[in-house]
Amino acid sequence: MTELERMLSGKLYYPGDEALVKARRKAQTLCWQYNRTHPEAYAERTDILKQLLGAMGENCYIKPTFQCDYGSNIYLGDHFYANCDCVFLDVAPITIGRDAYLAPRVCLYTAGHPTTPEVRNADLEFGLPITIGDSVWIGGNAVILPGVTIGSGTIIAAGSVVTRDIPSNVIAGGNPCKILRPLTDADRTKWEDQRRLYEESRQA
Repeated sequence: MTELERMLSGKLYYPGDEALVKARRKAQTLCWQYNRTHPEAYAERTDILKQLLGAMGENCYIKPTFQCDYGSNIYLGDHFYANCDCVFLDVAPITIGRDAYLAPRVCLYTAGHPTTPEVRNADLEFGLPITIGDSVWIGGNAVILPGVTIGSGTIIAAGSVVTRDIPSNVIAGGNPCKILRPLTDADRTKWEDQRRLYEESRQA
């Protein structure tokens, strides 16, 4: 089993492996190029992301600066948006559904380290995947830790540290992140009414 195979299977692996170092350097170069593009260089940015990421849907936008470990383990659905200064440590797969919004400085960390110092000091680490559903909104400076799944339609409050799975259609927040309340028909009615008023004002 190669170190890459160990890494992707959630086993302990050695990140100093030559093939892994080479892959990280490629990602670092592409991130460097991406973060130095002109603000209106949309085609160039899309081309770089296609080289960097494992998969990317239609109409995806990541605002520089952006950093990741490998890029090849990141899978984005359609209409994805990430604001500036997001960090994805993708030693394990990061899978994000369609219509997901990330505020500035959201960090997705799949990387983990052994709790025993002797093993950790041997430069061995592991990774666990992060999965984020459709239509999820994650507030600024939130941190998502290894192995977490966030269900579709959920909102994660700014500054949260998400250590455990969060179900669909709730508002959650805090450190550690906990469910604050479900999203209800009252939420839907409120915001559909606001959208109707907005559309009417544009037609006036």
